[in-house]
Amino acid sequence: MRRLALPVLIAGLMTGASGLMTAAATRADDGGETARPDDVATAARAGQWQLGALRLPEAWRTSRGEGVLVAVLDTGVNAHHPDLRGAVVPGPDLTGTEGHEREAAWGPHGTAMASLIAGRGHGDGRKGGVLGVAPAAAVMSIRVTLENGDPLRGRQRPGWRDALAKGIRYAADHGADVISMSLGGGSGAWEGSAAEEEAVQYAIGKGAVLVASSGNDGQAGNRKNFPAAYPGVIAVGAVDRRLKVTAFSNKQDYVSVVAPGTEIVTADGGDSYVVGDGTSSAAAMVAGIAALIRSAHPGLSPYHVRMAVELGTRKRPSDGYSPAYGHGVANALLALREAARLDVPASGAPRPGPYFGAGPAPGSRVPVVTGMVVLAVLMSARVVLRQGGRRREPST
Repeated sequence: MRRLALPVLIAGLMTGASGLMTAAATRADDGGETARPDDVATAARAGQWQLGALRLPEAWRTSRGEGVLVAVLDTGVNAHHPDLRGAVVPGPDLTGTEGHEREAAWGPHGTAMASLIAGRGHGDGRKGGVLGVAPAAAVMSIRVTLENGDPLRGRQRPGWRDALAKGIRYAADHGADVISMSLGGGSGAWEGSAAEEEAVQYAIGKGAVLVASSGNDGQAGNRKNFPAAYPGVIAVGAVDRRLKVTAFSNKQDYVSVVAPGTEIVTADGGDSYVVGDGTSSAAAMVAGIAALIRSAHPGLSPYHVRMAVELGTRKRPSDGYSPAYGHGVANALLALREAARLDVPASGAPRPGPYFGAGPAPGSRVPVVTGMVVLAVLMSARVVLRQGGRRREPST
């Protein structure tokens, strides 16, 4: 991954099953001039085209993710990046390589994803750097995989096959409201694993919303990608600036929604920025949307958060669903509006069970109460007048 040198032209490609980014930057001249940090930060913010596409400035009037913890299961998050200072909660390294890896290979991808979720920007008025979808949320760094190209990746490491499953359970047990997984292949297989699927069920049962990237091999096999393909996980594909699904985005019947995934500027593992393409970035943004919903409506079940994300989309497929677009292009403002409609205050309903669960049906309790009152009145009337009445069924 090459760092952005000057804010002139940024082009990149995110490749690989786990969506790791590579980036290239074109300099203003060949003299080796180094850009000032404020210039780079300004260019980073200017390159965030997804802020408008997701209608974030409007969504932030309702929620900025306050009080929400998003677990980032990835290659690690650099808490010292200027855009993430004060936003990162340290978590475990489950890769079995702690103390053996090179510092340069630690955390570029995880830091990039964390910045898209909860980046706070920096500088005067925080007008520079990367702003995440939920800039007031906190992120928990849980290291479950290594960067593509890391020489330690091919070695057998104690417990590495169960790292993702352990990471999901750790996040659920330590208060994560949302679990973001911009990675693929799980324990190295494309068939998934029982341990991971059980961990997904466990986390949903604890009330966590799980989000994962759909995969980047849409042009080369279009295989099922785990953990995205596990039931109950919000699987996210990628669209370009025209909101058209990219060729690399996996097109499978588990895709829930799509989100911006090309020419995405993110924080780097150090203190600079990179730009790239991939479903990883798209998934991180939807995890941020889930954080906005959880902050504004903390009582919503994982099932209803997912429903709000899917109903609150734009550019929906003509038939309502497609393996390419899922339910449509994610939109933070519309998702928050749907969440408000789905919220049922003081429902007293139990949490959904494994996967989606039944949960309370969306809507207001007013018709239920009204129906009960009408029923009582009509029953009383029958006793007095011996005359029946037609009863309206209460909605649920």
